[in-house]
Amino acid sequence: MSLLVERSETMITSTYIHIPFCEKICHYCDFTKFFYEEQMADDYLDALEQEIAYYIHTNHQPMRTIYVGGGTPTALNERQLERLLQMIQRFFNVEDCLEYTFEANPGDLNEAKIKLLKAYGVNRISMGVQVFDNDLLEELGRLHRINDVDDNINALIKHGLTNISIDLMYGLPNQTLAGFEQTLDRALSYDLPHYSSYSLQIEPKTVFYQRYMKGKLHKAPEELEANMFEMLLRKMTENGKIQYEVSNFGEPGFESQHNLTYWDNQYYYGFGAGASGYLPHERYINNRPFPAYVKAATERGAAVLNREAITIREEIEEQMFLGLRKRSGVEREVFYKRFGFQYDALYKQAINELVEKTWLEDDGETIRMTDHGQLFGNSVFQAFLLPDALDINKYLK
Repeated sequence: MSLLVERSETMITSTYIHIPFCEKICHYCDFTKFFYEEQMADDYLDALEQEIAYYIHTNHQPMRTIYVGGGTPTALNERQLERLLQMIQRFFNVEDCLEYTFEANPGDLNEAKIKLLKAYGVNRISMGVQVFDNDLLEELGRLHRINDVDDNINALIKHGLTNISIDLMYGLPNQTLAGFEQTLDRALSYDLPHYSSYSLQIEPKTVFYQRYMKGKLHKAPEELEANMFEMLLRKMTENGKIQYEVSNFGEPGFESQHNLTYWDNQYYYGFGAGASGYLPHERYINNRPFPAYVKAATERGAAVLNREAITIREEIEEQMFLGLRKRSGVEREVFYKRFGFQYDALYKQAINELVEKTWLEDDGETIRMTDHGQLFGNSVFQAFLLPDALDINKYLK
């Protein structure tokens, strides 16, 4: 079977659904988001239903993972939340879905919303906590406070939603190493099955970017950020949370299956304003502005702003640097099954050089980043970009 035929017959088993509404816009966030208004949210759900129906032609389509993110999905009122849950239940086989995640912000969840999520089959909650410091939460533009986290986690557990992940941030303006340690200790005191932690990235079109360009906000020193990352690794390990990806830690069996779809370079649908999808032969991104998305989805079903053909060269590059984000690394056999040749044919010199730097280890079956190499992740990933002049076709079967 040719590679192109194999790709075209691949079943899409993961779905991302974007709900872009927020009660307040965080100062660091560059995702597609709008201030919540009830009528806007109703119009958005109308359009979202049209878009999903454009791609999904049968009810209860099998799906391995469903991830509803934002924005803040739980910013919807209870009526709208139930409508969204009913929509997802109609299009997808929720009952047999391995992992069905909803993002939530502390303070947005109440008992009625938690009951709805549980009743409609959601089995995983990802909470945007960011930091256990009320002053820093204020600086980040967050609405919630530490007590809200306590209340929401207790309520979720009470109703049987125990597969909870929380997101944390480090490298924040005015954040100290001792302050980050306090955040980690408080987060780990809940003994949750999964944690994610990311360093602050100052992105264009955010409040933080405007302040940074005016000299009113300063990035954390690289040495401090590296120390925070090393503390993160140590604390998670001491508490039995295994690092399975650069920024993600979990107990065995609680790794984020949806995010592994991305890191394994597998295909997925993306629905909603600004959402991106990855289908055989192409990647697409939807319109971001609210009127443009609603108009396109309502009139055409598809709300695509841009489609990009994905070449075999790009798939190979992404297989390598996405796979290297995982602590399990890139397996030779998996690469061979997908592309029909060994990655050494393209990357032997790069691999040897990275091994010599102690940024990479190679056991003959798998290559993976070392703990030290994770501090230089971007440089590692860049080593797997292929020269434009390289003729990739001569390596394919």
